[in-house]
Amino acid sequence: MESLVRAEQWHGRRVFLTGHTGFKGSWLALWLTRMGADVTGFSLPAPAEPSLFEQARVGELVTHIEGDVRDFAAVEAAMTQARPEIVFHLAAQPLVRLSYDKPVETFATNVQGTVHVLDACRRVPDLRAVVCVTSDKCYENREWVWPYRESDPMGGHDPYSSSKGAAELIISAYRSSFFRDGPLVASVRAGNVIGGGDWSTDRLIPDIIRALLADRAPFIRSPSSVRPWQHVLEALGGYLLIAQHLLRGDQWAAGAWNFGPADEDARPVHWIADRLVAEWGGRAWESAELVQPHEAKTLRLDCSKARSELGWRPAMTLHQALAKVVAWHRDVSEGADARAVCLTQLNEFRAAASSGDTGNPTWN
Repeated sequence: MESLVRAEQWHGRRVFLTGHTGFKGSWLALWLTRMGADVTGFSLPAPAEPSLFEQARVGELVTHIEGDVRDFAAVEAAMTQARPEIVFHLAAQPLVRLSYDKPVETFATNVQGTVHVLDACRRVPDLRAVVCVTSDKCYENREWVWPYRESDPMGGHDPYSSSKGAAELIISAYRSSFFRDGPLVASVRAGNVIGGGDWSTDRLIPDIIRALLADRAPFIRSPSSVRPWQHVLEALGGYLLIAQHLLRGDQWAAGAWNFGPADEDARPVHWIADRLVAEWGGRAWESAELVQPHEAKTLRLDCSKARSELGWRPAMTLHQALAKVVAWHRDVSEGADARAVCLTQLNEFRAAASSGDTGNPTWN
C-alpha cells in the first residue's frame, strides 16, 4: 500500500482550500504550493495577530479570496471561479471555550458552513474529491480510557464538539444523497495538532509560547487533561494521502478517518508543559483551580484503520514534535524568515518519512 504523499500527483492540480488563513490551513497551503498545486484559498482574514498566514506570506502563493463560509453565494461564486479538482474544507470556529461564548456563530460556521461548501461542490463539473476536516472531539465522549474508532457515535457536550459531530452527519448525508456517482467525499479527524506559527488564543501550546517569549511563567488551566498530541504535518500528511486515493477513484477511501499519534503520545497537559519549558529553558509553569466551562478530560483516537488500510504511521515522536515547535518559534523570534523555516521543517519531515529514518519505530 502506498504510504507517502507524492509531489508529482499534486503538480498542476486545481485545489480549493477553505480556511487557508488559519494555522492548519496555512501549513497545508505551503505544502500544496510547494508540490506545484494551483491553490485557491477562501477564508475570513487571519484570526490572530501575529498569524502564520501573514508571517509566511501565504497570500503570495495562492489565489486569496476573502469570504465567509456562512455566505452560500460567496462560497459558490468562489468555487465556480476556481473550478477545483479537489476541495479541502478546513474553515471552522475551532475553539471549545469560545463556543460557549458564541454558540450561534459556532453552529452557523461549523454546521451550516459545511452544508454550504458541500452544496456548492454539487455544481462543480470537474470536481473529483472532497476532504472535510472535522475534529477528534466529534465523538460522544464517555470519559473512558479506550480510544475512539471511526464507527463510534457522534456527540458533544459543548457547542464546538456537538457542531463537529453534526458536521460529520451532514458529510455522511451528502455523500449518500448527492455524491453516489462522484465526487468522492471523505472526512478526517485529527488529534490536537501542534506546530510552529500557531498563535491561536486560549490554546495550550500558543499560550505557553507567548509566555516564554515574554519571559513569564506559563499559566496552565487543566494540567491533568489527556489529549492525542501530534505535529501539524502528521495530520496534513494523512489528509493529503486520503486525497490522493480519492483522486485515483478509490471508493473505499470515501469515508471517515482518524489520524492521531502513537498511543504513548496521548499525554496529559502537565507533561507537555514540563517538556516545552525544559526545551525552551524558561520559567516553570503555574496553575490554579478555576471555575471554567466543561471540557473533556480524556480523549484518545484509534488509528488502526489508517494504519491497516493506508499504511499510514506517525513519522515523529511527541518529543520531536515539541522540539520542532520550539525551534520554529526560537528561529523566527531571532529574525529568521517564517516561510523559509516552515519549508525547511516540511522538507525535513518529508525526507525522514521517505527514508524511514524518523526516530519512530512505528513508521512504515
